[in-house]
Amino acid sequence: MKKIKLSNGVEIPQLGYGVYQVEPDECERCVQDALSVGYRMIDTRRLISTRKPWATAWKKSGVNRDDIFLVSKVWHLSSNNF
Repeated sequence: MKKIKLSNGVEIPQLGYGVYQVEPDECERCVQDALSVGYRMIDTRRLISTRKPWATAWKKSGVNRDDIFLVSKVWHLSSNNF
């Protein structure tokens, strides 16, 4: 998989697997599948927690945690959110 070098020298995968619209009960299986075919960047979902299914999938995968990038979006803030 192609990688992009960040300004701090870390190389991050150019392509990631997103779980934005994945239902929580399907998240574990989807992340396991993504890791098994070589994805090393997982884009998580903010509104409904995917931390537990993600962690379970990662532990079952056998992939070293240091090899995985777990990313998410910064939530848009406006005066309507306060």
